[in-house]
Amino acid sequence: MFSAMLLEAVRAIGANRMRSFLTMLGMVIGVGAVVLMLAVGEGTRLTVKKQVDSLGTNVFIILAGFQNTSGVRSGSGNRHTLNESDGEALGRLDGVEAVTPVVSSSSQLVAGGQNWNTMVMGVNQDFLTVRSWDLESGRPMDSLDVQTASRSIWLGRSAARELFGSADPLGQTLRVKNVPFVVEGMLAAKGQSLDGRDQDDTAVVPYTSSQRYLAGSQFRGMVRMLMLKARSAEIMPHLEEEIRSLLRERHHLTDPMQDDDFFLNNLSAVLASAEATAASMTLLLGAIASVSLAVGGIGIMNIMLVSVTERTREIGIRLAIGARRRDILTQFMLEAMLVSLTGGLLGLLSGSGGAMLVQAIWRTTIVITPLSMILSFTVSAAIGLFFGFYPAWKAARLNPIEALRYQ
Repeated sequence: MFSAMLLEAVRAIGANRMRSFLTMLGMVIGVGAVVLMLAVGEGTRLTVKKQVDSLGTNVFIILAGFQNTSGVRSGSGNRHTLNESDGEALGRLDGVEAVTPVVSSSSQLVAGGQNWNTMVMGVNQDFLTVRSWDLESGRPMDSLDVQTASRSIWLGRSAARELFGSADPLGQTLRVKNVPFVVEGMLAAKGQSLDGRDQDDTAVVPYTSSQRYLAGSQFRGMVRMLMLKARSAEIMPHLEEEIRSLLRERHHLTDPMQDDDFFLNNLSAVLASAEATAASMTLLLGAIASVSLAVGGIGIMNIMLVSVTERTREIGIRLAIGARRRDILTQFMLEAMLVSLTGGLLGLLSGSGGAMLVQAIWRTTIVITPLSMILSFTVSAAIGLFFGFYPAWKAARLNPIEALRYQ
C-alpha cells in the first residue's frame, strides 16, 4: 500500500516537472545556505582554536607590572617586578609542568652576506614544552646552555629562510648585535599568531645569554615575562589563584586593597572566549540561512494547496470508491515530503560544493561536519512535514459529494 502511494506521489510530482523543480529550489537554496554558513563558522572556530593552541596549551603568561612616573604610566613589562627566582618558586607548585622566563628583544641577525631583523627570545630549556613547540632538527636547549650562557641559537623557519635560503643552517655561525652565535637547531613551523604575526620569524637563545649579550638589565636576574604550563586544563582556575597568591606573597603585597604588580593571563580563558564568540557567529550564520529554509517551506505549502485545488475531483472519486481520509492525508504528505527531501539532498550537494568553492577562491578554512549535514537534512524533512500537513489535512477533509461536483 505504501509503495503504491509513493509511486503515485512520484507520478504527481513528475506531471508538473517545472513547477516541482521551482518548489524544490527553495529547499535547495535553504539547505545549501545552512551547510555553507555552518561550514564557514566551524572553519573560523577551528582557525581561532589553532592560533590559540599555537601559543601553547594550558599556558599562563605572567607579565611584569608598569611604571608610573609623574602620572605617566608605561606599558606592562616595563617595571622590574619579576625575576628568575619567581619562576623557580612557581615551578614548585603542584600542577605546574614547566616554567620559562622570557627576555625578548628585536635584534639584527647577520649571516654571511645576509641580514634580518627578528625577535630574539631568551628562554630556558623548558620553553619548547611550555609552548608545545617541536624541534625540527638539531639538538634541544639544555640546562647547561642556560647555566653557562652559551652562545647557541635556535631559529624559526622564516628567520632561517631569510638568513640561509635553502641551505642547512645547523652548525653555521651568525652574529646577533655583533656577538657570534652557533645555530644548534631548527624549530618546527608554527604559523601565524592571533594578531597575524609570523611566529616562525623568531630566534631562541638561553635567557642568560640574552641578559649577558643582548638585552642586559642593570637589575640582575630580572625578567619581563614568565610563561607557565599547567598539567591539565581542569586545574587551571585553581592554579591561577595559587599563582597570584604566591607572587603577591613573594612581592610583599600584604594589603588586600593593593593592586598586583604583575599581569596574569590565562590563555585557556582566551581560547574559551574565542571559541564562544566563534560558536555564536556560527549560530548566527546558521539562523540567517535558516530563513531561506522557512521560505522554501512556505513555497511547498503554497504549491501543495494549488495541487489540492487542481485535484479536487480526483480526491472526490477516491473518497467515493472507498479511500479513507487518512489515505488521502498520507498521499499528500508523501508528496510534500518527497519534494522537501529531494530539495534537501540537492541542497546538501550544492552547499558542499559551494563550501569547497569558497575555500578554493578565498583560501579560508572551511569545515563541513557530518552533524551539520545531518541537521540540515533533518530540518528539511521536518519542514516538509510541517508545511505539507495543512494542504494534506485540507485534502483529507474534503466532502466527497462537493469534490465530485467541483469543475
